[in-house]
Amino acid sequence: MDSKALIAAYYDAFNAGRTDEMLTYLHDEVEHHVNEGGIRRGKDKFRDFNAKMTESYREHLTDIVIFANEAGDRAAAEFTVNGTYLKTDEGLPEARGQTYVLPAGTFFTIRDGKIARVTTYYNLSDWTAQVSA
Repeated sequence: MDSKALIAAYYDAFNAGRTDEMLTYLHDEVEHHVNEGGIRRGKDKFRDFNAKMTESYREHLTDIVIFANEAGDRAAAEFTVNGTYLKTDEGLPEARGQTYVLPAGTFFTIRDGKIARVTTYYNLSDWTAQVSA
């Protein structure tokens, strides 16, 4: 599978709520660089992150555009996050079922036909303002 198809499959699984399937697209030594946070290493930590996210947020991505370099070892995606804040996440505003729409992007490293790095960026202050309104 080429890198664009790999990223498309990853996001298709995300949008369908199939987080276990997302793991099949990840390299065993995946590094997940969290927006304004640390680095989670390995599939187990990625699985834990997904479980926490699923508990606190319901999100669907639209307007996904995927880019890849010619070598196929780096890719990026730009998209819009359409979400509902379900359960208060530690250190963030109280959840009351607020909805939000947020532009975001992710950078990927591809190794051995799998996603070896996921780095997602979004404007946290924009999200905070939306759920605090």
